[in-house]
Amino acid sequence: MNRNSKIFLSVIAIISFILVVIGNRTTEAYGGLDLFHIDGVDALLFQKDESNPDLAKIGSVLQAENILLNEWSFYAREHLSGMKSEQEVKEYVEKLQQKFPDWDWSVKSTSQKWEAIAVSPTAKNHSEMLQIMATHTNQPVNAYIVYSVSGKEWNKAQEAYFTSDHFKNRLSDIFRGKPTVFSCMKGVVSDKIDTALPTTVSKLLSSFNAKEIEALNEETFMSVSATSPMFTGSIDNQKNNMNLQIGIRSEGLGAKTTIVVGTPIITIEY
Repeated sequence: MNRNSKIFLSVIAIISFILVVIGNRTTEAYGGLDLFHIDGVDALLFQKDESNPDLAKIGSVLQAENILLNEWSFYAREHLSGMKSEQEVKEYVEKLQQKFPDWDWSVKSTSQKWEAIAVSPTAKNHSEMLQIMATHTNQPVNAYIVYSVSGKEWNKAQEAYFTSDHFKNRLSDIFRGKPTVFSCMKGVVSDKIDTALPTTVSKLLSSFNAKEIEALNEETFMSVSATSPMFTGSIDNQKNNMNLQIGIRSEGLGAKTTIVVGTPIITIEY
């Protein structure tokens, strides 16, 4: 495995941890949400208009606000229900290996879990990965599969990828049912803009036609949970159909401001 693949795997390991327990500040802001144990999230990939995926919607709004996009991610995960043992999970992985024989596969096991990871060596302009995890618990086994695509540059080519037949076939090859999907984008605002964080948040909420549900406001950090009709996914657990999160961090007067937007929740650290 080359150096770039090793670096990518290291990043994925960090992201996987974030998927289980989101960073402290984000967790505090949103009540300690756990991506692997969220109920009530709509399983649809996009809105009824499949020509406009969630990432594209987020990107359009942020670019209209002159926010320079520098990171994006797409995660789809499915609970492998019905698996009675770790061996069944391994057999499922063997079938995936047959479908993706050219991917770089690795397997590891700890006292807590068994895990298989596969990285696409041919993905261009973005990173593509599969992760299958099974915890060492009493039967039936608790197992999940996560498919992730992430990148730095967002353009028309990347947007088109998520509406292509190649992408749709990829999902049907990987998942047994409809996965739960998380879309997230990160960008920075010019260091010449000295706008108060609440003002910036208010403007973004307006652009997403979103209604604030709850917020955490500190001197250099602000996070908001909201609901927007632009996105169909939602978290119903007493969250008023929350399906949008916005996080903003300022490095001080005159310095850059980092903005992260996710649906239904943020999956990028900031």
